[in-house]
Amino acid sequence: MVRRLLSSLAFVTVVSLTACVQRSQEASAGAVSFARGGQLNMVYDIRQRPQAIYVNGKVYIVFASRKDEPPVGKKPATRPMLITYDPASRDFSDIITLGSGKGDHHYTPIIWADEDEYLHILYGCHKTPGIHLVSKLPKEVSDSPEAWNKVAQIEGSMSYPSVFRIYDDKELIYYRTAGHSSSWTYRISDDNGKTWSGPVEDVTDMDLKAWPEWSTYQSKLLSSDGRSLYVCFISYDDVKSNDPERLYNPKYKQPVSNEWKYNLYLIKIDLKDFGVTNFSGQALVTPIDMDQANEKCRIWDTGWRGAGVPPAMKLDRSGNPAMLHVLSADTLEKHHYYYVRYVDGKWKQTPITESNHQWNSCHIADGSDGALHAYIITGEEYLNTEGLMDKHGGGRIEEWVSSDDGDSWEKVRDISPKGGKYAGWKFNNIQPIKRPDGSIIENMLLFYGWKDSVEPRGEAFLLHE
Repeated sequence: MVRRLLSSLAFVTVVSLTACVQRSQEASAGAVSFARGGQLNMVYDIRQRPQAIYVNGKVYIVFASRKDEPPVGKKPATRPMLITYDPASRDFSDIITLGSGKGDHHYTPIIWADEDEYLHILYGCHKTPGIHLVSKLPKEVSDSPEAWNKVAQIEGSMSYPSVFRIYDDKELIYYRTAGHSSSWTYRISDDNGKTWSGPVEDVTDMDLKAWPEWSTYQSKLLSSDGRSLYVCFISYDDVKSNDPERLYNPKYKQPVSNEWKYNLYLIKIDLKDFGVTNFSGQALVTPIDMDQANEKCRIWDTGWRGAGVPPAMKLDRSGNPAMLHVLSADTLEKHHYYYVRYVDGKWKQTPITESNHQWNSCHIADGSDGALHAYIITGEEYLNTEGLMDKHGGGRIEEWVSSDDGDSWEKVRDISPKGGKYAGWKFNNIQPIKRPDGSIIENMLLFYGWKDSVEPRGEAFLLHE
């Protein structure tokens, strides 16, 4: 158990949230709430990962929250926080507050372990360098006031950072360099995160030439040998003037907002020589712009149907990337999930079930039973609200399973938190618990939820079965 730190600690303090942490002693108890006071994306969607790491028999979880309930009607200043979970005892530690708070939900922290299993935490990244902390002791979080080092920044400006352990026990961080229409790139470290280097040219930069203000959201997947990174992205016009002609959607015969992003694009980065190719192996010129993306990288023309978030990704039996993607349907209020994979030389899309929002961020993985398991967000109707919490999706969490490599799917259960307190709650941003090498701890999931569509009063949950 992590004890309460001394109040004199400069940038790492502990708040006692014992009353906010519900402890489960039984495997059948379902998801456990371990933190309150969170706002939008207190546990982030697929663009920013990971928020949990399994090291030395413990799970270390980071999130954005606060020690008390936010004032009614005010956007809360949440803080980066850390909690430790012991799967053997099913106990949570006290919560460590890692730094000062702001209202920017992008500041949600991520966590990883380097090749010597020192824990790293990065938070405060939204067109900023963020704060990078490293534990002084490997494999654990000490209760000492000197437990963490604040180290040099990785880059001067980052948004949506994601970290991977790659070949030769190096670490890679992939991120957007600035605002919406800016480029995406990556850096690699081979010295426990002390220094980082990367390609001369960024990977993508959509708004070049004839595509001003076009942008992407991107999800990433490491190859099985750690030598390549697959990047799947969706594109959209982020025109700041809200020009109705530019935002006109020919499928729905009306202007739409930038809440909908189109198509699926896939590229492959060689992490040794920094070369970038499309899925067919054709070399690409970096940074990739919209013209090159449409001509050489598009694997699914969605016909102006759109999504809010990029897809969840996994490797299929052949080692190729496969995607779980949410997409609008006949109207902007109807959405479906699709399993997208490469079969017999073509990209195949199989519908799974309906969704209730374009921002529902889900998870897909292979199970030890040999089946595919998709954890998705559903609901009876579209969340058509401007409320801070609801406008980025949310609903019930359902598990769907396929035993035939994704050709057919069956709902097996609803894993949403149950009981009187959680009646009417919505949940989102499902993600797995991983080891430093990226392998998944089966039967554990992290997500967050809320009830009020306007007031930011989220809770973070861990499902351990």
